[in-house]
Amino acid sequence: MAIEACRDALADSGLGPGHVNGMTTFQVNDSAHPMEVAWGLGIAELAWANSQHAGGNAVAEQIAMAAAMIEAGHCRAVLVYRSLNGRSGYRFGTVEGPMQVGGDLQFDAPSGFLVPPQWFAMWARRHQAVYGTTSEDLGAIAITQRRHAGPNEHAVRREPLTMEDYLAGRFVAEPLRVFDCTSEVDGAVAILLVGESLAADIRPAPVWLVGSAGSQGCSGWSAWDDPTRMYAHTVGPRIWERTGLRPSDMQVACMYDCFTYTVMATMEGYGFCEPGEVGAFFAEGRATYGGDVVVNPHGGLLSEGYIHGLNHHYEAALQLRGQAGVRQVPDADLALVSAGGGPYGGANVYSRAKP
Repeated sequence: MAIEACRDALADSGLGPGHVNGMTTFQVNDSAHPMEVAWGLGIAELAWANSQHAGGNAVAEQIAMAAAMIEAGHCRAVLVYRSLNGRSGYRFGTVEGPMQVGGDLQFDAPSGFLVPPQWFAMWARRHQAVYGTTSEDLGAIAITQRRHAGPNEHAVRREPLTMEDYLAGRFVAEPLRVFDCTSEVDGAVAILLVGESLAADIRPAPVWLVGSAGSQGCSGWSAWDDPTRMYAHTVGPRIWERTGLRPSDMQVACMYDCFTYTVMATMEGYGFCEPGEVGAFFAEGRATYGGDVVVNPHGGLLSEGYIHGLNHHYEAALQLRGQAGVRQVPDADLALVSAGGGPYGGANVYSRAKP
């Protein structure tokens, strides 16, 4: 799947494997190594091959690193890819053999915190206690994204979702229901980044990376001082300062949505609305076509599928190139793409026009 996605990215650009001398990916022991993928593409040598052991917190970082390698003159073109058998292969929460927890997670394990839904549920509970957030507020996010996924041929969840359906969903970890959780899939995505000299040869016209920002909180999940906010509380002001843009400038926001609560907390952190207002923001239609900004027009990880957030970058490229078909956001010039949750994550801003 990784090779197929990379081949498609090259074919889309009009460039060949000979132009690529950098490859990078992120994984949790569930992907193909860049040198294996390069060999499959017919690339004999890479100037840079990187495989980062990380989750959604590394997606924006991967794009930023690839851009930095190009700007520093180390690479001409870099393929960033993510390939995983998230449904048929390695699945979060599955344990084979003795249960062993290392690193800082060993201090959470005795309390039963082992998999992501448990941490996100605990944080969502705190948000409810502080701001009065309701299940219906979380449901408004899931319902909006499912509606966006309806016309998306890549989405695995396209059937309509009502509030009644949402509230009838089984709990995974209260207050998170099954519809609050991402959809596990087998899939791959590849993004090709090139320098300005090669960009002139790209057809159709390329999308431009305006800026990147990240924040990796070192205190971990349990020691984080305020679960009602995430890494975006820091990254939000940073990305707007670096790009000279504002949330109101974005027509598209591809928000990392491993869970609905991630969307809620990061929408607040990036400044699209005030804390405690996200439920109304979605329920009132401000996060969809005709509103303030279209959030996850492809359905996101919740409904399109969990390819660890790199599919958000693919969607942003389609939207800014005007190739999203029936789900095209009118006059899409700028897109924010976020990644990560809890203490860790980052963001990239893309533009249809050269900055």
